Amino acid sequence: MRLLLVTPENRFIKAFRRGQFNNFVQLTMPYLAGFVPRRHEVALVDEYNEPLDVDAKADLVALTCNTPNAAHVYALADAFRARGRLVVLGGPHATLLPEEAKAHADAVVVGEAETSWPRLLRDAEQGTVEPFYREPEPPALDGLPFARRDLIRGRAPLQDTIIATRGCPHRCAYCNLRQIYDPKIRFRPVEDVAAEVRTFRSPFFTFWDDQLFMNRRYALRLFDAIAGAGRRWAAMVTLASTQDETLLRAASRAGCVCLFLGLESFSPESLRLANKAFNVVGSYREGVERIHRFGMTVQAGIVFGFDGDGEDVFERTLREAAAAGLDGATVSILTPFPKTPVWEQLRAQGRLLTEDWSYYNGKTAVAFRPARMSPERLWDGYQWFRRRFFSPSCILERVRRSGVRPLQSAFLNWGYHRALGNRIPGRPIPRRSLVLGSSGPAGTGR
Repeated sequence: MRLLLVTPENRFIKAFRRGQFNNFVQLTMPYLAGFVPRRHEVALVDEYNEPLDVDAKADLVALTCNTPNAAHVYALADAFRARGRLVVLGGPHATLLPEEAKAHADAVVVGEAETSWPRLLRDAEQGTVEPFYREPEPPALDGLPFARRDLIRGRAPLQDTIIATRGCPHRCAYCNLRQIYDPKIRFRPVEDVAAEVRTFRSPFFTFWDDQLFMNRRYALRLFDAIAGAGRRWAAMVTLASTQDETLLRAASRAGCVCLFLGLESFSPESLRLANKAFNVVGSYREGVERIHRFGMTVQAGIVFGFDGDGEDVFERTLREAAAAGLDGATVSILTPFPKTPVWEQLRAQGRLLTEDWSYYNGKTAVAFRPARMSPERLWDGYQWFRRRFFSPSCILERVRRSGVRPLQSAFLNWGYHRALGNRIPGRPIPRRSLVLGSSGPAGTGR
């Protein structure tokens, strides 16, 4: 068979990300390519940096689908099916709303794919596929193939990403991980991860794990195993886990240069409503300083639009983020992803503004009516924060205050500054509010 694997990118996010310097390759499709027997021909297209030809010759086309890309993916899937291709959809959105996805595909892979994807390939080779493929149990992560990085084009030096663990025990109200993955933490064998890291061509990579420090014993073994690989890397962890200085020291010695902390908010009330009260605002500055002592920078996740956020949240967050010593930030608008507690709440309250999934991207649009401000005020405040936080004066002040890896921080921040001028197509707020009904897929009112 000839397989075409597609990493889609809709025009809104593609325009938003243009000019940034930390746009790492998404791992899903190169990883799934590693499961494909060598008797098949495999091509990979990443729409972030290359065009997709819907007339490309292929027996099977597989697309991964997250919520922001759903409308775009469905259009591509329909175009491929109209040309007689066998189309398979998977990924977060297809897992959350499989019946919706099935209307545009011959088969849908629901959830994790380590056993169901190879089974689908065998069925396709025999000329018959089932409508849905699901894992009977959460798959073990031992003996996994390495991602097919040889299929990636034009993404050096940001082509190397990897997972060591999967699963997250937390229950953050806005997060869809629990609806996609089994929450139990699972681990790849340390020797497998270390062996794959040593195949990387880039000197820098990132762990896509949801919380790399979750299991202390495993993390220490992992860091010891990759310490001699000569690579620099970044990872996502919780603020609470960074209280362990032994972990921080071991991570630094193993090459860690940046930790992403999902701080989300500087408001205890907003964190409580988001079911993330394990983030203690009063410990932010101390935690950042502790990470800095081990030579690692801090990239924080900041989200606006929680029900505890009033109109003063933007100025207050700017002031407190600078005081906390953050090196950088990934700034987002709260997004009610399908099936999450936030989505269920806003849907029940009639506060969702649209059923167009392209508005659910957290970067270029507001998809709901906030509790304590208008959608327009949320959008304007989010934009105001980004302009101030990534202004040259604020960048220089934060780099000076941190003193950790100043060239790295300045470079990444300048990428965000460059992106401020990107022209984003479409409207940030739907033209008219649409209160969703209870009929149709996931209550979309269709």
